[in-house]
Amino acid sequence: MCGRFQLKSDKKTKALARSLQVSGALHYADDIAPGAQISIIGKESVIKTATWWLLLDSLSHKPNYKYASFNSRSDKLDQVGSLAYKPFRESRCIIPASAFVEGMGDKKTYHKIELPDKAIAFGGLYKEYLNQETGEIIYSASIITLPPVTKWANIHPKSIPLMLDYENQALTEKWLGPDFNEVAEFNEILQPDIKQTQCVTPIDRPSRWQPVGESFLLS
Repeated sequence: MCGRFQLKSDKKTKALARSLQVSGALHYADDIAPGAQISIIGKESVIKTATWWLLLDSLSHKPNYKYASFNSRSDKLDQVGSLAYKPFRESRCIIPASAFVEGMGDKKTYHKIELPDKAIAFGGLYKEYLNQETGEIIYSASIITLPPVTKWANIHPKSIPLMLDYENQALTEKWLGPDFNEVAEFNEILQPDIKQTQCVTPIDRPSRWQPVGESFLLS
């Protein structure tokens, strides 16, 4: 479960933006928690601002904290009636990040994960809400999570976020395509695996991001 991330203005993030030919400006932040405003790259690579919580209250448009929906489990994507079912077919997005935090669940073991030479392109979903008073469209989003991988047993043993290869143009065109709904073609990328080398650093706690140990690589 990806529960915190950051997006920095650096060469890696700018390379991601160029590769995806994004339209709009990214919102950078050193510490992003669930419920915060984030940048998402939606259909046809247009940047939108969204609440990092897929299910919002229908009146206030604030996160509905009754249900933890900042992540969407991959086993729910094809479950008819689930919160993720329709967005997976109609409104996929990329959520850019520089690094993210995973914890063991013991409230003391946390790691910062980043890619050595690239920014992170989380595979995400988004929803649209209409503000009846203003006519404004409000966006919400979540990060897709996959089943656990063995190499993450001491990092986060329950799941791993979906990270897309944003340099794979054929993939990103389909993922962000406004009319592409042949979602069975995404089955391969939804298989849990470490597909890109990760740099992992032990940290003290999620909100501080302070290293407490040596970094190591996983691939």
